[in-house]
Amino acid sequence: MKYWRIFVMMVFFLVPAIAASAASDIDQHRDCRHCGMDRKQFGYSRMMITYSDGTSMGTCSLHCIITDMNINKDKKVALIQVADRDSQKLIDAAKAFWVVGGSKRGVMTARAKWAFETKASAEKFVAKYGGKLASWDEALQAARDDAAPKTHKH
Repeated sequence: MKYWRIFVMMVFFLVPAIAASAASDIDQHRDCRHCGMDRKQFGYSRMMITYSDGTSMGTCSLHCIITDMNINKDKKVALIQVADRDSQKLIDAAKAFWVVGGSKRGVMTARAKWAFETKASAEKFVAKYGGKLASWDEALQAARDDAAPKTHKH
């Protein structure tokens, strides 16, 4: 009985705290500075970048993170977080399991890039929508490639 009360108390206090911390990045950066998209509406693809000087920026997608990094080339990146596609919880982008491509339409890109907290979730997504499992470095490079201006040879 004692453990049950402790469990109930933990749930009572932790669930609102977790919900508050998840919402705080959206409260701080409701709209993406680069494209104006509503980060709450696109909570499943939103990202946060924190620079070593303590400044941070919330974006709607990996595409807009690339834009922010290009604008702030003189700043050192301390942390990049991404929403888990399923739970919308922010996780470390470098530790996420990424899926590049597939039939599920991406945010701000023709080639989707989705992040998942677990490999099992990423594999389930690939089984349903296609795409390829990728590391953070591969997803980041794909986003850079997709954002690069295209030159036409005549």
